Amino acid sequence: MIEINATIIAQILNFLILVVLLRAVAYKPVARLLQQRSDKIKGDLDKAEADRKAAEQTLEQYKVQLSDAHKKAQDIVDKAALTARQEHDAAVAETRKEIERMKQTAQAEIENERNRAFEEMKSQIVTLSMAAAGKIVTKNIDTKENDKLVNDFISKLDKDMLGDLK
Repeated sequence: MIEINATIIAQILNFLILVVLLRAVAYKPVARLLQQRSDKIKGDLDKAEADRKAAEQTLEQYKVQLSDAHKKAQDIVDKAALTARQEHDAAVAETRKEIERMKQTAQAEIENERNRAFEEMKSQIVTLSMAAAGKIVTKNIDTKENDKLVNDFISKLDKDMLGDLK
């Protein structure tokens, strides 16, 4: 059996004092330190969760902004293409008008040149006719010779001089 003597009582008493002292000096501060650390970890996790949600929200905002930027960029490209097409069409129309104007000017110049050539040819024909008539008058020849002189005169005329008259 176990004998209860003063040594055991002293050891029990020492143990109880040690437990009380350890509880007062070590256990409460260690428990408090563990509780603080647990609270800090919980706070950090809560903060991390809040940061994650804020990051997701920011990412959503960036996606919306990026989508808007893409739409605006596409609108700008579309407007630029439309403006370029309109300017191209306007340039083509202006070129066609200029070509038509140049064509009309050329036709007018051709008509003027043709008229001038016609007038010049008419003047030459009159001059030549007068010269032929002068020859006829100076020779004072009969009708047969007059016909021969006129036919010779007409045959001498260059086909190019007569142009549209023939």
